[in-house]
Amino acid sequence: MTITRRFLTISTLGAALATAPALADDRADWPSDLTVGTASQGGVYFVYGNGLAAFIAEELGISASGEVTGGPVQNVTLVQTGEHDIGLVTMGPMFEAWTGESELAPGLEHTDVRALFPMYETPFQGIALCNQNISSVSDLAGKRVSVGPAGGTPGTYWPRIFDALDVDANASFAGAADAASQLQDGLIDAFVFAAGVPIAAFSQLAAEADVCTFSFSEEEHAAVLEAFPEVSPFTIPAGSYTVQDEDQQSVAMWNFAVVHQDMPESLAYEITRLVMENNERMMQIHAAAVATLPENFVNNSFLPFHPGAVRWFEENGFDISEDLRG
Repeated sequence: MTITRRFLTISTLGAALATAPALADDRADWPSDLTVGTASQGGVYFVYGNGLAAFIAEELGISASGEVTGGPVQNVTLVQTGEHDIGLVTMGPMFEAWTGESELAPGLEHTDVRALFPMYETPFQGIALCNQNISSVSDLAGKRVSVGPAGGTPGTYWPRIFDALDVDANASFAGAADAASQLQDGLIDAFVFAAGVPIAAFSQLAAEADVCTFSFSEEEHAAVLEAFPEVSPFTIPAGSYTVQDEDQQSVAMWNFAVVHQDMPESLAYEITRLVMENNERMMQIHAAAVATLPENFVNNSFLPFHPGAVRWFEENGFDISEDLRG
């Protein structure tokens, strides 16, 4: 018995020593720190991105932090140029950047960007002072409306939606927290945004002011789906906010975390593994992470996945098509 135990102990120690250099080599080309591009304070990206950075630091032992940005349009370019390690993006702005049509960097094809993992859907929704009697997007005609930060998904797409619906709103740009303050102070009449539900700024407004949420009428909904093939139907459930008693029909875009193609494969693998295998922990960061599930990788139809991500998905039974292998 003693000899057997001693043999097992020595064997285990030998295996550990043999593995140690390989583990060290796997991390040898990892950066000393990581930056995650998020968006404005008060939005879901800010909460999700900072929570993701803290989770990476906690579990992988690498310094990581979230950084406030203008949102997806800027995040894609920051990853492309190597200024940020991870970017949170919606796939509409990602596709425009991929094809060289980014509003921030027109003509630059962002072809060094790679997908890491699916995050959640971003629905479009609005909130207004109830005394403005706004119940759909068409009611915003002639109103003072914040559309989110310039360069973010809402700041990019809401003006386009207004144009598609022939709504002449007086649009302005601001981060989610600033827009919420402006609404409370009566400086604007409504605030339209796009983020995972519940939107923190909307929840705060619902608790502190006489506000009503709104979305699209039947006619508006059909028109937006026809005008923007990059969005899909989405229902914002009743009870998402204390002031919302009924389901609201909307449209949404998928969000993905993206990285530069030069990220070490082992690091991309470990980040993908960490997020995809710990959904409960991700939901502690934000409720929108209920959709941060590996099967939702199928909602990326054009952006190649990083080889590290491909390895994790395929090890776990998910088939990445040849044209989406980075």
